[in-house]
Amino acid sequence: HVQLVESGGGSVQPGGSLRLSCTASGYTNRFNCMGWFRQPPGKEREGVAIIDRDGTTTYADSVKGRFTISNDNAKAPLYLQINDLKPEDTAMYYCAARAASCALTWARADLYNYWGQGTQVTVS
Repeated sequence: HVQLVESGGGSVQPGGSLRLSCTASGYTNRFNCMGWFRQPPGKEREGVAIIDRDGTTTYADSVKGRFTISNDNAKAPLYLQINDLKPEDTAMYYCAARAASCALTWARADLYNYWGQGTQVTVS
């Protein structure tokens, strides 16, 4: 049984920083793509950043230069360093993983098999 658990969210002022963490348990060797999604209030879930098993990273245009995704291997923990936070970054942030590689479909939430419960980030 695979379980993903996020932590590190909180309330910060604009310009602040946070580091989100995602720990994984269970049979995590199957993960070839792990990433972070977020869901702002009243909006659809959107892809933020992903990292493939070989370490290749991809970011949404809206977070490039401010967010950094990292992990030691595909098993996690997975991190998301968020700098220069903006009010529009306010959202529930989710860790996600899947067996398929990230490739061109990385931002499609429906293609991820495993999800955490989310951690709230509020910027105001």
